[in-house]
Amino acid sequence: MMNNIKGIIFDYGGTIDSFGDHWSEVIYDGYKACGLDVDKTEFRTSYVYAERELARTRHIFPEHTFLDVMEIKLALELSDLANRGIISQEEAQLKASPIANYCYQRARTSVDAARNVLEKLAEHYPMVLVSNFYGNVESVIRDMGIRQYFQGIIESAVVGVRKPDARIFSLGVIALGLKPEEVLVVGDSMRKDIMPAESIGCQTAWLKGKGWTPDEDAMTHPSQIASLADLLDITGIKQ
Repeated sequence: MMNNIKGIIFDYGGTIDSFGDHWSEVIYDGYKACGLDVDKTEFRTSYVYAERELARTRHIFPEHTFLDVMEIKLALELSDLANRGIISQEEAQLKASPIANYCYQRARTSVDAARNVLEKLAEHYPMVLVSNFYGNVESVIRDMGIRQYFQGIIESAVVGVRKPDARIFSLGVIALGLKPEEVLVVGDSMRKDIMPAESIGCQTAWLKGKGWTPDEDAMTHPSQIASLADLLDITGIKQ
């Protein structure tokens, strides 16, 4: 149990919305669930292409919900797969929306499971969201019904700093008005969340799910938790 926590910083993507699993794993599950048989290596190539295209060109705007994000992302991914001859253009057009809806529902399931924990933590601690996102995370969490639990949002596309740059966590600490050692950072990525947060003196809780690489899957850490519900034990809040 950590007794000197006075505030909490949450990551969003992968932490609150996918039970700790890297979003590539969720999307690939969506491919399979919607009957799109693509080799995982080819999928990953198009996944990276879409992420880089979203970083390079503005496709996502502040009003977009997570369903909008997934529609845009899946259109880019499947278009790339079609352009590379992995799937047909017809498959790309037919499968994008069903996979996006699958991913959106998976996100809602994870957020709904996290809601009770967030509510109980927010009754005892000020909380801030620190996220690498596209400039629309506020619309995303409003649509998910959890905006009220966070007194502030530090978003990479808005502040111009991206994880794993530890400065984005420093901004979260400043928003809480606390010392780093008084802040618990909760995230799903060892490299992007836990290591940079610890480098500035924050306490951490690593929600470990399926990672991007085998090296990440093999890692362990003293702060590791199996679910967000474990945070209630860490903080001494009754479930």
